[in-house]
Amino acid sequence: MSTVAAAPVAFAALRHRGYRGFFFSAAGAMMADSIEHVISYWVIFDKFKSPQLLGFAVISHWVPFLLLSVYAGALTERFDPRRMIQLGMLLFMSVSIAWGLLFLTDSLQIWHAKVLLIVHGIAGVLWNPPSQVLLHDIVPPEQLPSAVRLNATARYLGLLLGPAIGGAIFVVMGPAHGILFNSLLYLPTIWWLWKAPYGPRFRQGKPAPARAIRGLADIVSTIREIAGNRTLTSMTLLVGCASFFIGNAYQSQMPGFAIDLGHGDPGLSYSALLTADALGALSAGLLLESRNLLQVRAGTAFVLAIVWCCALVGFAISHVYVLSLVLLFVAGFVELSFNSMSQTLVQLHAPAGIRGRVIGVFSMSALGMRTFSGVTIGVLGGLIGIHWSLAGSATALLCVILLLLAFTSRR
Repeated sequence: MSTVAAAPVAFAALRHRGYRGFFFSAAGAMMADSIEHVISYWVIFDKFKSPQLLGFAVISHWVPFLLLSVYAGALTERFDPRRMIQLGMLLFMSVSIAWGLLFLTDSLQIWHAKVLLIVHGIAGVLWNPPSQVLLHDIVPPEQLPSAVRLNATARYLGLLLGPAIGGAIFVVMGPAHGILFNSLLYLPTIWWLWKAPYGPRFRQGKPAPARAIRGLADIVSTIREIAGNRTLTSMTLLVGCASFFIGNAYQSQMPGFAIDLGHGDPGLSYSALLTADALGALSAGLLLESRNLLQVRAGTAFVLAIVWCCALVGFAISHVYVLSLVLLFVAGFVELSFNSMSQTLVQLHAPAGIRGRVIGVFSMSALGMRTFSGVTIGVLGGLIGIHWSLAGSATALLCVILLLLAFTSRR
């Protein structure tokens, strides 16, 4: 008898009813998060005209991921991840409402913005690691690569719709009423998680013994446990370096890039640049899922990260608006590809007993290290200009990736 390997199914995870609810609710929450950034970043830039403040926006937003990701991952091993995500959604809503009240009363000060961005970052920590752990309850292991990639696609779907819808809300309702309306967009996620039949109560088999949460000791012990796994180590280092040098700090500086390009109305140009980046990522998610392209391999992730660096260097030095849009599209395409691939490899190789902590370490690296990109691009951009700071950061990252690839390829 001969056997024929079954062809991979396109959009496999979306065939699960539970995952469809997770996917669309996550996309809606990400869209609300993106709308908040579009409105708040523009108001901050218009009111204070400070690249340093926008750099601080990146730093303060990601510091909670650096300090609390492993702790949040450990909590998902003891508590219901659904409730942790709901708490994060409530914090997101509170921040949007606070922005709206400050805009309405025209009383926004720099310290207000700093506090709200920090709280927003804490809400993100309560959302990210638990949602990654929850994926293992929703889909079977063979569908996990599809679920992780679609999860990343949902994020960029929100980022794509956020600038377009956020721009329309900004024009029609104004920044104050628009961001207050935006707070309501987190409610569907809270509602879906309320009755979703996933989490510790619904798992079959004997639960793993609860481990004490030890803070910094958890980080050290988890790193030691994964150090012998080359895939876990290389992917965690790759996303950590990408976040350290670049992350998404260039997006918070997009108002400055839009003005420097001098193409029509700065507000529309700003939204178009953000949309091009998100559209590239969304295209990657849809194309890779529908055609099953780019097998999940560590080497492929490294190559895609190299292309990302080259695209961002080109965008930083470009003075042609159309070329800038194309380069951002390419950057978004490869960024989703290598980030989702790295996330998939980590989740597939993470030991079940410490999965929450391993995902926490990965989130600390992938998201927490973005704290320092606020310095490499934001603060440095205030000194030498945002074009030079982005080009220099992308070039430095390219060199580090080549060294890391050479090191991890050694037998």
